[in-house]
Amino acid sequence: MRLRYSDEDEAFRAELIDWLATNAPTEAEVAETKHSSADMPDWARRWQRRLFDNGWLVPGWPPELGGRNASPRQQMIYFEELAGRDLQRSANVQGLGIVAPSILDYGNDEQKERFALPTLRAEIAWCIGMSEPGAGSDLAGISTRAEVHDDVFVVNGQKVWTSGAHHADWCLCYVRTGPTQPKHRGISALIIDMKSPGITCRPLAELTEPDFADFNEVFFSDVVVPRQNLLGELNGGWPITQGSLAHERAMLWVNHAQNVQRIVQGLIAAHPDARFHDAVASLYIDAQAMSLMGYLGFAKYAKGQSSPEHSLLKLFGSETQRRAFLTGVDAFAIDAFDRSREAPKVVRGGAWADQYLRAFAATIAGGTSEIQRNIIAERVLGLPR
Repeated sequence: MRLRYSDEDEAFRAELIDWLATNAPTEAEVAETKHSSADMPDWARRWQRRLFDNGWLVPGWPPELGGRNASPRQQMIYFEELAGRDLQRSANVQGLGIVAPSILDYGNDEQKERFALPTLRAEIAWCIGMSEPGAGSDLAGISTRAEVHDDVFVVNGQKVWTSGAHHADWCLCYVRTGPTQPKHRGISALIIDMKSPGITCRPLAELTEPDFADFNEVFFSDVVVPRQNLLGELNGGWPITQGSLAHERAMLWVNHAQNVQRIVQGLIAAHPDARFHDAVASLYIDAQAMSLMGYLGFAKYAKGQSSPEHSLLKLFGSETQRRAFLTGVDAFAIDAFDRSREAPKVVRGGAWADQYLRAFAATIAGGTSEIQRNIIAERVLGLPR
């Protein structure tokens, strides 16, 4: 067993580090995005386009898609380096990480040219219409419907928790087109222009930061969508939903492990009460275990084998991150609510108490912890449904 990268891979790392040294955005620019509810600022679009033009946007893809045909090991190095610097490739994460891969997987040539490439070049921004008031974890239970006509769909219904909808140009929206079919088989994926008549977005302000809004309620009232904006097959949207979620979960464990390590370092630097030394040590061990489990799963993936570790890591990573911030709240007591004493930044900055409240989002996005436990029980452990 060799717990290191090859010389060729380390040369890849050195090239990436050199490039980032002269091209990465400044801390002030990154902070601007994390504390702003505005659409992608100009510098963020330039940063993503710079990544695309230089083959650093999605290194595993070919150059025409913003990559450099990097090996799986080199892609892991790439995500390690970006996570260690707390750098995001795009201010429109769902567009780059979920929508573009889904269109490349399921779209026709015209859709790839019209939507995928402009998304990669940061020319258009996306939201994703999945969750509904009555269909959160049970995505197959969506009720937003689209009546099928010869050349158009007519969409009616509501989505909720739709990130960035009030700024998005387009929505990858999952709708029910086969109401008489079994619920998993009657879903279609539509590409909807967010400027279409009949769409209403209502941003949802956050309790910990009332001036900030990312989530939205989105209402569709007789929204007309051209037939050519159907992604994949009619009533064949369920496999696309699963591909979308897989893209969202990919490499999440790298960020979770880095985040927990960052929180642990923040606890150590702040010298919490000695009563919490064992808790901090436990979190440090969990962060190391997370990394090692991720590498084990990645090694299997690189060999073409199944890697149940990645099913565990989404659950373990998000829950450990939440527990790490709770440890900080317990350790700092009333000072945990002091916003002049920021905790280590994960998504955005804030007091330890603010960060703890936000940490619950990680246990929901990309599949709730409860659903992850069901998946692990059934698909990994082989337990009955």
